[in-house]
Amino acid sequence: MNIITQYIAYLKDNPQKYWFKRKLYGWGWTPARWQGWVVIVVFLIFVLVSALDMSARAESGEPTTAELGWFFFRILIAVIVLTVICYKTGEKPRWMWGPPKS
Repeated sequence: MNIITQYIAYLKDNPQKYWFKRKLYGWGWTPARWQGWVVIVVFLIFVLVSALDMSARAESGEPTTAELGWFFFRILIAVIVLTVICYKTGEKPRWMWGPPKS
C-alpha cells in the first residue's frame, strides 16, 4: 500500500468526526473534514489580506515600526487562534512516524 493510499485511509478512519487529525509524520494536525479545510482557508485569506495591506502601505513609503509591529501581532494572534481551534476540534497532538499500528 503506497503512502497516499495509507494517508487517505487514515483520514477516512474518523469515527469521532475530528476536524483535524494528527499528521502521519511529525507533530501537528492536518484537516480531516470540510470544517477543518474552511478554518485553514480562512486563516490563509487573513494572512494574505494582512500581507497585501502591508504591501499597500509600503508602496506609499517605508512601513513604520508600529505598522510592522501591528502586522506581526495580527499574524501571531491568527496563529494562536488556529492552534486553539486545531487543539479543540482535533485529536490530541503527539509525535507520529507513520500510520498507527491499530
